[in-house]
Amino acid sequence: MSNQNHIWSFSSVGGVKRVNLESGKDLEALEYLDQKLWTALSCPVYGLEIDHKTLELIDEDKDGQIKVAEILAAIKWISSVINNTDDLLKQASFFPLSAINTQTDEGKILLSSAQTILRNLGKPDANGLSVEDTSDTVKIFANTAFNGDGIISEDSSDNLELKTLLHEIITLVGSTNDRNGKVGINSEQLLAFSDACQAYAAWQQKTNDDRHILPFGNETPEAYLSYLAIKPKIDDYYLRCRLAAFDADSTAILNALVSRIESITNKDLSKCLDEISTYPLAKIEAAKKLPLSNGINPAWEAQMNEFRHSVCMVLFDGKTELDEKDWQIIINKFNAYEQWMAEKEGSSVESLGILRIQSILSNDSIQQLLAIIEKDKALENEANNIILVDKLVRYYRDLFTLIKNFVTFYDLYSPDFPAVFQAGTLYIDQRSCDLCIKVSDMPKHNTMVALSGMFLIYCDCVSKSTNEKMTIVAALTNGDIDNLIVGRNALFYDRAGNDYDATVIKIVDNPISIRQAFWSPYRKISEFIRKQTNKFASDQDNKVQASASSSIEAMPSQAIATPVPDAAPPAPFDVGKFVGIFAAIGLALGAIGTALASVVTGFMQLIWWKMPIAVSGILLVISGPSMIMAFFKLRKRNLAPILDANGWAINARVIINIQFGNTLTHLANLPKGAKLNMNDPFGKKSRPMWQIVLLLSALVGGILYLLISYELIKIHF
Repeated sequence: MSNQNHIWSFSSVGGVKRVNLESGKDLEALEYLDQKLWTALSCPVYGLEIDHKTLELIDEDKDGQIKVAEILAAIKWISSVINNTDDLLKQASFFPLSAINTQTDEGKILLSSAQTILRNLGKPDANGLSVEDTSDTVKIFANTAFNGDGIISEDSSDNLELKTLLHEIITLVGSTNDRNGKVGINSEQLLAFSDACQAYAAWQQKTNDDRHILPFGNETPEAYLSYLAIKPKIDDYYLRCRLAAFDADSTAILNALVSRIESITNKDLSKCLDEISTYPLAKIEAAKKLPLSNGINPAWEAQMNEFRHSVCMVLFDGKTELDEKDWQIIINKFNAYEQWMAEKEGSSVESLGILRIQSILSNDSIQQLLAIIEKDKALENEANNIILVDKLVRYYRDLFTLIKNFVTFYDLYSPDFPAVFQAGTLYIDQRSCDLCIKVSDMPKHNTMVALSGMFLIYCDCVSKSTNEKMTIVAALTNGDIDNLIVGRNALFYDRAGNDYDATVIKIVDNPISIRQAFWSPYRKISEFIRKQTNKFASDQDNKVQASASSSIEAMPSQAIATPVPDAAPPAPFDVGKFVGIFAAIGLALGAIGTALASVVTGFMQLIWWKMPIAVSGILLVISGPSMIMAFFKLRKRNLAPILDANGWAINARVIINIQFGNTLTHLANLPKGAKLNMNDPFGKKSRPMWQIVLLLSALVGGILYLLISYELIKIHF
């Protein structure tokens, strides 16, 4: 029977009919299952409790999302290279070599590559391998000079010259790590080095073609540096002299030395060189030449001496002064050199020196390294097949885990395995919450989580041991909510058992249980009364304090010492003025009393067995609406909006009904067989027995009195 005619079986789970994946045939036929029957259509690569490297391999288009077509492609590939797809349901971490289908060419290649891996790992006789074996490429390729990645290291050749050149390339151009974990280079880095050497050599060749580039021969770089060091001050000097020639009265101002020197006379001049360096290079006079030795600003003597020896004495030997024409000659001498320096190429290899660069270019060492890289690339297919074994072992272990959490959400509704999106367990307020999900997009959660209908707690979690931080949302599906407020601290354990300090940052309020909904109106009334009582007491306290403060502030300073005459006696109370008020109060109290009497009378007229029914009816009138609303909400709690906010594309309802919700949040219970000592030394002391007997007697007497009075009234009328 072809997969297209496959007979499926379904189960009703969480209010939705979900397909049963019970065999490898079911997996192979998934491409023919209507996608409308899949629970999810897309899920994120990251943030799930499954090896993200496996998910990266399944994510063929590398968009960070795994979609239906990519899962089907993964199933199709692994089904073609293993003997029995039923093995995938085992989710085994150890992959036996006997599982490979050697009837196909790809299967034969995978078997050979797997055996190569085991030999490289020093386990040639092993009959299988694990993800830990296949993912450690450093160990797999540790003893291989060539591994198909197009990267060579110093181990790729025994030639000392090539090793030296390789080290130089790594130092000057950069490096790439080889699969064996060692530092190496690829062809791009080698060619970049070669191009830099050629460019630098061609740039240096220009000095041989044009003698004006180096006016001072090999000493030109040093002469140029000395020229640059003093040039701004010489330009400044000649400009000041021209201004002095333009206006003789400006000479004193241009020198501006007297007042400035006076300001530092009383200081240690050796510590004032920075300020002195701002003075002119030499004394300013109209059309004055620049002295080369005498009369130079002390702060610039060293630079001037260097310039005189390296430049002036070469060009104007014997001169003690420079005029502006001489200075212009010097400037012109360096123009060609400056232009040449601006055109420098290959500076990344300049530190090698032109002789070493010419030596590299004159032999074929670069071509030899390029040949070695090509030799390594020739093994690319073989090496990639070794890497492909890692894909095979990962799919063998993880693919079914993903499928059952994608197609059916089997793990969510199973007591044996947590779902891949369940991040761990949150402990708070004497309960543990198993339905905890990492939050990847808080703004989207703020928009969508109200649609879930669940009571949600958002927590910021920090691990003090690793400094890792995360935000989680925990669904509270059992218990009560009395002590849950923003800011409370809790403890979160991830799936690996690592603990995190958790702090509640947000609460989404929804019903948790029918019992909680029953007491909800009374809690709200109690909370309202408490708030109003506190408000009233606070207002009265503020009034008393304000009145006392104003009285004290208004009292004269001599009020204590000065006797106060007796005040006039208060006016007598006029009952007539308050007759209306008393009458209104009396009518109100009478109405209230009549209403209470009617209720009590009606209640007492009931047959004794109807009284509990009446009380229950009153309670239902108060709590009934809240319980009904909670009942319908609890039946529709849906996890889908939360997962959608995390990047999933959920295709079906993910209902968390009352029964299922009770399994996701566990309340604190004493261990079976535990002994409990009820004698609490700090507990509230019970009333003496005589007080209890007295209160019960008074209560029974009151009830009997009401019953007798009621019977007498009936007889009388």
